[in-house]
Amino acid sequence: MKVTVIGCTHAGTAAINQIIKLHPQAEITVFEKNDNISFLSCGIALHVGGVVKDPTKLFYASPEQLAVMGVQTHMQHEVLNVDTETKTVTVRNLLTNETFENSYDKLVVTTGSWPIIPKLEGMELENILLCKNYNHAQTIIEKAKYANRIAVIGAGYIGIELVEAFEQLGKQVTLIDNMDRILYKYLDQEYTDVIEMDLAAHGIELALGQTVTGFKGTNGEVKQILTTKGEYEADLVIMCIGFRPNTELLKGQVDMLPNGAIIVDEYMRTSKPDVFAAGDSCAVMYNPTGQHAYIPLATNAVRMGTLIGKNLLQPRVKYLGTQGTSAIKLFDYNIASTGLTETAALAAEMNVETVTIVENYRPEFMPTFEEVTLKIVYEADSERIVGAQILSKADLTQMMNTMSVCIQNHMTIDELGFVDFFFQPHYNKPWSLLNQAALQAMLAPAEQGETQAQPTREADPAAAETPTAPVSPVK
Repeated sequence: MKVTVIGCTHAGTAAINQIIKLHPQAEITVFEKNDNISFLSCGIALHVGGVVKDPTKLFYASPEQLAVMGVQTHMQHEVLNVDTETKTVTVRNLLTNETFENSYDKLVVTTGSWPIIPKLEGMELENILLCKNYNHAQTIIEKAKYANRIAVIGAGYIGIELVEAFEQLGKQVTLIDNMDRILYKYLDQEYTDVIEMDLAAHGIELALGQTVTGFKGTNGEVKQILTTKGEYEADLVIMCIGFRPNTELLKGQVDMLPNGAIIVDEYMRTSKPDVFAAGDSCAVMYNPTGQHAYIPLATNAVRMGTLIGKNLLQPRVKYLGTQGTSAIKLFDYNIASTGLTETAALAAEMNVETVTIVENYRPEFMPTFEEVTLKIVYEADSERIVGAQILSKADLTQMMNTMSVCIQNHMTIDELGFVDFFFQPHYNKPWSLLNQAALQAMLAPAEQGETQAQPTREADPAAAETPTAPVSPVK
């Protein structure tokens, strides 16, 4: 069995490892356009900020390791064309410019994504950089040494992490985004307000609710950023406005979302026989809505890649879908979310309610304790949990992994109220924060016939004292 793999980062590496394990006789050929594989791009900001000193630690596999396992690894080879009817791929060796064809029995497409690059005046100026791979990371680090004013365009996770890294390097930092608040896709406004205040307290200039329209430069190097609301000085600009799937090779041959993300079934099969796909090139089943969505996360990629290996010859193990669970550490705050925010649920025209509690994470008789803000989003009619968010200076981000399981298993807010969680004063209170939020939600059931999202309910100290809701009072 000849297996051809196009692209070898998270999903591709995971698929290869599983195929070798389950199908040792398979003849695996990998074509990778870059000169390295398996780079953990989520560690770029840590590398830029000096937390990760040795960038080689951000790789978890190498072409040499794959070769030892019998994989024919062709680095710096670009696949130019895929013909799913004849089961062939056309490849160009980027070092020699030689072009050749390769046949396959099974094709694994793990071509990933690439940063969105807008067509703006001045984009050709020096020191306007992308942030995706190892080479980008090295360029950013080198350029940042000589930059005083750095602008990051895009207030998602990557942009926010870079902003923190540059601030810690002593740079003057500006964060620009076309939305009116940061981390719009991951958190509701009560959370982003807190984070924005913290960014401002660290001297970071926030330029939100405005779109970049172009760049101006001197001697070929960027010096000003033009937006719909003004101009900003910068001698280094990092573009972090999002990613799009690399799927041109299969365009018109397999089913895709409008943005080009490949649609796969629960066994990672595309609409074409013997063609599998995984990772950032794909859409995933998003459990909160039950629809396919584009959620490019390394966690999704490694799960999907592993499932390709398990389902290569026959459907065996189903993909359970995703909640898009993610987390970020920003200065002193630990932040995580899973599933839908209230904002996203309303945009999807879902009838939801929310409950928010602000509580100390462990008993006040302990020497120290930190305040936590926890929010849960759930459907008003079915009470099915569809999302959650948490923020605290204490690291309670693992609670969002628990909430991810709740969403995946269609748990209701009432059921969450009485889940068995441990109590130990070092870590929590007799009623877990998750229990507390759910019990508080049960105190104020939705009015009959309600058709819109209910306002957020803050935990009520008086209600907390009633026998029917044994939760701790809000501090």
